Amino acid sequence: MGKTFRAYDMNQQLLLPPDLRQWLRDDHLALYISDVVEALDLSGIINKYEEGDSRGRPPYHPALMVKLLVYGYCTGRMSSRKLEQATYDDIAFRVLSCDQHPDHDSIADFRKRHLPELGQLFVQVLQLCQRAGLVKLGHVAVDSTKIKANARKDESLRYGSLDAVERALQAEVLRLLTEAQRIDDEEDTLYGAGRRGDELPDELRRRETRLAKIRELKAQMEQEAREAAAQEQKQKEQAEPKHYRRRRWTKNERGEVMPKENVRRNLTDPDSRLMMDTTTRNYEQAYSPQIAVDAKAQIIVAARVVQAPNDQEQLVPTVLQVKENLGALPATVSADGAYFSSAVITSPALRDVDLYVPPNEPAPGTAPQDSSVRARMWQKLLSQQGRQLFNRRKTIVEPVFAQIKHVRSFRQFRLRGLAQVQGEWLLICLTHNLLKLFRAARSVSVT
Repeated sequence: MGKTFRAYDMNQQLLLPPDLRQWLRDDHLALYISDVVEALDLSGIINKYEEGDSRGRPPYHPALMVKLLVYGYCTGRMSSRKLEQATYDDIAFRVLSCDQHPDHDSIADFRKRHLPELGQLFVQVLQLCQRAGLVKLGHVAVDSTKIKANARKDESLRYGSLDAVERALQAEVLRLLTEAQRIDDEEDTLYGAGRRGDELPDELRRRETRLAKIRELKAQMEQEAREAAAQEQKQKEQAEPKHYRRRRWTKNERGEVMPKENVRRNLTDPDSRLMMDTTTRNYEQAYSPQIAVDAKAQIIVAARVVQAPNDQEQLVPTVLQVKENLGALPATVSADGAYFSSAVITSPALRDVDLYVPPNEPAPGTAPQDSSVRARMWQKLLSQQGRQLFNRRKTIVEPVFAQIKHVRSFRQFRLRGLAQVQGEWLLICLTHNLLKLFRAARSVSVT
């Protein structure tokens, strides 16, 4: 007696269901993201397209592209090539794209062109979380991490070495130009003067480009030094509290403000900085993303990216961004000792916020104003309520970084430049909040 199985024939022609959504469960993340994106205001993206300016075939619909990017970042597929392949191989991506297959260049161009607008969607999703009751602004914890830049750290050069590198490259360019002219003269003698005369060897192009980058980098570093010196002088004149930032400029024998010799900048991504990863204790070319996380459901209520390797001046702008995003300051804010300074704790902008930020050393400082500020903060932190509240900080904010870096494998930015990196970080934080919103919605539907 033969065995009976369900019919199975790879040559069987199938008709797709009339609704592509039927290929997925009703509670699938892709369908939820599709519904959320349809509810968002995409006018900032859509308005960038000129009426009738299709230049051949019309562009892919912005809603399609946003859904692919958001779902991709939610599921750890952030590469444009992986996203293109997923529209063929993954049924969820195929449903979101309505069986269209944008090539990776189109996806990459869309992300780059509309990154500021994609970042602005972060606030819209955050407000959805607030309306869903996932944000209370009772206790907000602030923290930072280091994420690698899209740049090699061996391309990071000291200001003191730039002159020598510039002279060496200039001599090499001159040598190559002389050699190119000699070859041109020989070829003209052999074959006649038929060349345009503007062809450059690849080797020469590379060195000329590098020389131009070094000169531009040098000018930027000198301008930053002048701005830092002017800012320091302004603070002295206005008697502002000290932030204890390390001075990165000096004056030469003529009294001109110049960067210190050990100040570094990277040729590949000049906006990135050489920073120490506190976990590995290794130095990496990186950025420092900042987040503020609400205690209710670990929703990110503020997200920024800075170039500073330390956090001493980041608490005030991060907390103020919470108010900018949601219209109110949190009642309580906690942060680790890296954020402490007398200037921060006494900032008028945070007068109405109950701060729990331990001084970065156990004993009060020598300055009287620091001593009183530190003493009052330690008194608050060592109280029973203060201990309980501050101990919650780790469980609020640190799991968010664990989800982003380890579960979703986001450990390096793909884009370069502070503005681009800021947009990419907001996209990461947007999708974190969206996943929280999705899970909360599922738990409600189950109960």
